[in-house]
Amino acid sequence: MNRDASSVVANASDLLELDHELSEAELELRDAVRAFVDRRIRPNIAAWYDQGVFPVELVPEMAELGLLGMHIEGYGCAGKSAVEYGLAMQELEAGDSGIRTFVSVQGSLAMSAIAKHGSEEQKQEWLPRMAAGEVIGCFGLTEPTAGSDPSSMLTTARREGDAWVIDGAKRWIGLASIAHLAIIWAATDDGVRGFIVPTDSEGFTATPIAQKLSMRASIQCDIALEGVRVAADAVLPGAKGLSGPFSCLNEARYGIAWGAVGAARDSFDAALDYAQQRMQFGKPLAGYQLTQKKFVDWALEIQKAQLVALHLGRRKDAGSMPHHMISVAKLNNTRVAIDIARDARSVLGGNGITLDYSPLRHANNLESVRTYEGTDEVHTLILGERLTGISAFRG
Repeated sequence: MNRDASSVVANASDLLELDHELSEAELELRDAVRAFVDRRIRPNIAAWYDQGVFPVELVPEMAELGLLGMHIEGYGCAGKSAVEYGLAMQELEAGDSGIRTFVSVQGSLAMSAIAKHGSEEQKQEWLPRMAAGEVIGCFGLTEPTAGSDPSSMLTTARREGDAWVIDGAKRWIGLASIAHLAIIWAATDDGVRGFIVPTDSEGFTATPIAQKLSMRASIQCDIALEGVRVAADAVLPGAKGLSGPFSCLNEARYGIAWGAVGAARDSFDAALDYAQQRMQFGKPLAGYQLTQKKFVDWALEIQKAQLVALHLGRRKDAGSMPHHMISVAKLNNTRVAIDIARDARSVLGGNGITLDYSPLRHANNLESVRTYEGTDEVHTLILGERLTGISAFRG
């Protein structure tokens, strides 16, 4: 029998009753997304993960909930607060990191790039359809030889008359094989620029990466760009240099900080439900001191991670969030979440290696979450520079 987190009282790990820190509107949105996860994701995620399938049928449903580009104002987007967006990411990742990743790539990366750096014409053309789930986007920054160091990207764009010609390769690009448009970042004579590239353009090829051990209910691709021609107005006019893509990455990193809390909480809940029902030596596993210590340690870390995410969200809503705070939250919360997910599996014993239970699936997914949008090492160096005033990115 599957005894996953859906059968547990909500927020069993909330020792500090942090729900009292949320407004009625924030709680209402969180509960709506939680209900969606319980209804549509939990009953199906084991099969999707096992089969390596991303459920595209969820896209219009997530659009109907207002989850796509939900933090963007206007253009058919929901215009929700940073905290509301974070809570939605938390609940989606409690279901699965792959589902949350879709919303992050679509909204915080592809749509955010257009909203932040696009022309008014580009915004009008693309954002309403992307918010409605009619157009799916992807974000092409990472390359086979340029992950943590995008300044060394080899993809180029050159001007030829009234067109741009793009050549290069991208790797680990979420959604690329099902996307209608790609935001491609390329080196030009005028610095790094972003381009809106229709994925049906001649010379554009997206190939899903197979045999993954993580993020199996999601899509990541290799992209080849071979003489791809786009119109002069395909360039994002407001982005020049790496600050353009980095501003979008910060949006995604913010959502990850919340999402990791959801994965940690779901792992806690799954293990607690199991331990309360699994009898060993005449009493439930939850009645043993060693088991209770695990739950106490996990609950404390979840509460601290939740406070970090909430503080970040309040600062973001107030317009007073320095960028280094995103590194604090991304580094801390993903680190905490993966440790909890791995350890929660131990309470489940041998049963924990099956997809009947969520912790090991979360732990595998979090290996990717911990890596993308800045590895632990990258965020450590960002914070190291903040603390010492000395950049250590280059030896």
